[in-house]
Amino acid sequence: MYNHMVMKDTALNATFAALADPTRRAILARLASGEATVNQLAEPFDMSQPAISKHLKVLERAGLIVAGQDAQRRPRKLEAKPLAEAIDWIENYRKHWEAAFARLDEVLEELKVEKQSDKKDRKRKK
Repeated sequence: MYNHMVMKDTALNATFAALADPTRRAILARLASGEATVNQLAEPFDMSQPAISKHLKVLERAGLIVAGQDAQRRPRKLEAKPLAEAIDWIENYRKHWEAAFARLDEVLEELKVEKQSDKKDRKRKK
């Protein structure tokens, strides 16, 4: 159980580390519309081919993209599973924060009612 959790945390860490860079996020956005070669992925960026290749390696190590089978072109394509795992992780915290904000809304509403009640009491005393 512990090893499984550590492995899952390692994969999640790699996913978030890969997503931390805007160039890699742009590459993933491009791959969301379909597979592309390294040259196609490099086209919109003002950086060298080796720099793009380094970004692709980070994405591949995180499991976010995979190389296609065409040996001539070696197209890359998006692998959705790590993104789904990151979404699941974030979703757990979203639920937590929504519940906390709902409780805060209740407290604020109670304070608002108390304040209105205090104002009415002060007016009656005058």
